[in-house]
Amino acid sequence: MIVSHHIESLAAIVGGEILGTSQQDVRILSTDSRSLPHSEGVLFVAIDGERHNGNNYIQQVYDKGVVSFLVDEKPDLEKFPGAVFLYVDDSLEALQKIATAQRTDFEGTVIGITGSNGKTIVKEWLYQAFQEDEPAVASAEVGKVIRSPRSYNSQLGVPLSLWLLSNQYNIAIIEAGISQTGEMQKLEKMIAPQIGILTNLGSAHRENFTSDKEKLLEKLQLFSASQKIIFRKDIMVDGEEITDLLKDMDAEKIAWSLSGKAKYSFRILDRESEKTMIELVHDHEKLDLFFPFSDDASIENVCHVIVCLLELGMDRKVIKEKISKLEPVEMRLQILKGIHGSTLVNDVYNSDLAGLNSALDVLMQQRNHSHRAVILSDLFQSGMEETELYSEVASLLKFKNIDKFYGIGEAISGHRHLFPGNAEFFKDTSTFLSAFNAAGITNYALLIKGARNFCLERITNELQLQVHQTILEIDVNALIDNLNYYRSIVSHETKIMVMVKALSYGSGSYEIAGLLQHQQVDYLAVAFSDEGLKLRHSGVKLPIMVMNSATADYQQLIDNELEPVIFTLDGLDKFRKACRFSGKVNYPVHLKLDTGMHRLGFTEKEIPGLLEKLPAEEIKINSIFSHMAGSDEEKFDEFSNEQAQLFIRLSGELMKKLDYPVMRHILNSAGAERFPEYHFDMVRIGIGLYGEGISKHLKQVSTFKTVISQVRELEKGETVGYSRSGKLNHDARIAVIPVGYADGIDRRLGNGNISFFVNGRHAPTVGNICMDMTMIDLSSIDATVGDVVELFGKECPVSEIAEILGTISYEVLTSIPERVKRVYIRE
Repeated sequence: MIVSHHIESLAAIVGGEILGTSQQDVRILSTDSRSLPHSEGVLFVAIDGERHNGNNYIQQVYDKGVVSFLVDEKPDLEKFPGAVFLYVDDSLEALQKIATAQRTDFEGTVIGITGSNGKTIVKEWLYQAFQEDEPAVASAEVGKVIRSPRSYNSQLGVPLSLWLLSNQYNIAIIEAGISQTGEMQKLEKMIAPQIGILTNLGSAHRENFTSDKEKLLEKLQLFSASQKIIFRKDIMVDGEEITDLLKDMDAEKIAWSLSGKAKYSFRILDRESEKTMIELVHDHEKLDLFFPFSDDASIENVCHVIVCLLELGMDRKVIKEKISKLEPVEMRLQILKGIHGSTLVNDVYNSDLAGLNSALDVLMQQRNHSHRAVILSDLFQSGMEETELYSEVASLLKFKNIDKFYGIGEAISGHRHLFPGNAEFFKDTSTFLSAFNAAGITNYALLIKGARNFCLERITNELQLQVHQTILEIDVNALIDNLNYYRSIVSHETKIMVMVKALSYGSGSYEIAGLLQHQQVDYLAVAFSDEGLKLRHSGVKLPIMVMNSATADYQQLIDNELEPVIFTLDGLDKFRKACRFSGKVNYPVHLKLDTGMHRLGFTEKEIPGLLEKLPAEEIKINSIFSHMAGSDEEKFDEFSNEQAQLFIRLSGELMKKLDYPVMRHILNSAGAERFPEYHFDMVRIGIGLYGEGISKHLKQVSTFKTVISQVRELEKGETVGYSRSGKLNHDARIAVIPVGYADGIDRRLGNGNISFFVNGRHAPTVGNICMDMTMIDLSSIDATVGDVVELFGKECPVSEIAEILGTISYEVLTSIPERVKRVYIRE
């Protein structure tokens, strides 16, 4: 059952003032104007955050049909007939009060999970343990289970999770994440868990705390009123045993250990590459358990899950069965190139209703396609009656204007009357595959989403464009986090221009530009006009600045509303002429000034000639900009300041001649961080968006990976590769990976000059890099055909490769050709 509240009951909870009138009950909370689930029953919560003020998007949301709003700025009611506004002092605080009330009404057990690492994995594995096999659930007497969607664990995510609670569920699993002091107390008030789980205390957000102990004590506030705390005993925090740090907590301490005595003592009996056998000793009884993971983090997470299940009363035999069937947690969507010109949004391991709207939002962002389709299996453990559930699904699809729908499973097929007449239904995946005509999704964006037991990955494999197994994986969430970091260091008035030239620094063209458009950046910039044309043809509507356009391109620029950079007097004359030919006036252009980079731009000597030609009715100067030559290095700071002062003076002379406001910008990624005094009206973010640069706050975006094609045993003295350059000084296991210099692996990386990451170890290259293949030494690594090899990423930073090659990260990233498949993943 979906929770429903009248606006008056919410006003009573938050102590707000009702403005306007509406009879619509609130069933869904939304805080993102870009990704509304639908309009009926939606309360839009306008959050005034660090980077966006939701009150500024009321009109946009109202135009989509939403009539209920929670705001902390009074609206002009005449602009919104038929709408109702719940006015409060602070929208986020009000949302948290609503969540607290929702939690108070919940009669079941709440499990709260916090820590630095493993929160989401533990939550999802607990959910897996209860998701299927109703007899097992009944034996534990816990009934239906709900958990936080994906990683909704923040000050905003937690209340959105708690809104989903209803007494159809008997247990709720809620994540709580913090990044600084003072946050957990608010989360505890909302979640109020009876059972707490403290996962691994890693290095995340360490920079915001004076010590690991301070970070731990902040996290422990989540359990201040809990009945039980589950934790690993055999760890130290800043030299102190964790049991000592927990001693003042009133809750029962449920300790487990992998190396000593505890209420639950575990011992690893056997560990292979993809499976582990452990022994549990509890109450003088032993239990051997097998699970299909072997890394240290998974073992720790599994132990948390086992202990929690035992504390909840689940039968040991059932636990043993459940743990043996745990599956990898795929919390991230994949965006893949499909056959017949299609794009696939792959979400084949998640079947929750809460995630369906997020997946549909990603589908809608594929602006290079005008048609969209959805393949969806039965949804499980929703806590809703089936008719209500699939009515909600049908409403979502209608609101998102989905052109084609395919349902797989007996439950969804049994409710086909709720869906449009052209929807198709199949009892299982095999039936779908035997009947589906892939030509029917030519040039479509297609979402594939469903429960694991439907094996929808078979559909993905059938529809995915098959290319070689070397991929560049783009972490969309990390890219968005990097964008938001730059937004956080500039003022609300300073605009963001993002450089998407050279395939967005190797990350992809329209895929990245479409994402940035959804994130509402202010400007995009490309190097050449053909790059801008591709973005326009793929549906990108944002203003696009073209850094280096030839005279012959001017008509194409005008026809496609691309904005040229003017850097010569001759170029200015010719573009004005092109505007007159096209009948254009006030066409937007950008002036580039040379303040010391000496690449492109008007020099100081040319300013008088430029002033004589301004203003001109054919054009409108949207911005004046320049480029620092060394903004990333402290040794050039004096020169950088000289450049900035010259820019201020020259741009000031030009602006005096114009009778309208003009934006100014001079800073790139590094400059935006190091020179806040020169942010002016806009900053240009390039390599920093993709995780490379001077900032410690940036996240790795790109992971270049492949798989092992073959492994062979060779004897000492044999040689490997062209020119017999790889002479072995030991008996060796040599693997061939299908990637070479034609894929961006520089030949200078051969002969042991770099090591790639395989199954937790580094494998050095052997012999010369070939055009399409590279050989690596696996002598000390347990790996075989099909295992993944990371060429660069979290374990092998791009910066290290650049240092070996005597170059910069830009060159490494932009050297990866289009033949390497880009795969986009997001939470």
